Amino acid sequence: MQMTTSLLIVNPCDDEEDNMAMLACHSDQGEMFLMSRYPDEDELEITLDGEPSTLDGVKVTLSPTVLKIEIAAADADALNGDDVLEITFNPDMVDMAEVEETLKNILDGTGTFISQL
Repeated sequence: MQMTTSLLIVNPCDDEEDNMAMLACHSDQGEMFLMSRYPDEDELEITLDGEPSTLDGVKVTLSPTVLKIEIAAADADALNGDDVLEITFNPDMVDMAEVEETLKNILDGTGTFISQL
């Protein structure tokens, strides 16, 4: 599955939401993606177009223009039947250090984060 967005919305630690880390975006076609995790939870949550799924073992690779999210084939229903979501974004509209920090917080202890920056 592929999405294109101009902006990744990130918050590494939202103190108004019990220190939840979250990354979200809206695609050019109006699809909404949200990945979040509370620091005391063992799993993260992925929401695609309003349908939340709780997952662990997620692998995320961040490159200068693409965020690649890989999930287990058994969890493919979380991504509308796909086990990979590639989000292409505009790096000029994103604070890459904040994106990295957010992804580390979301995936720490429950997934794999690879930075290609």
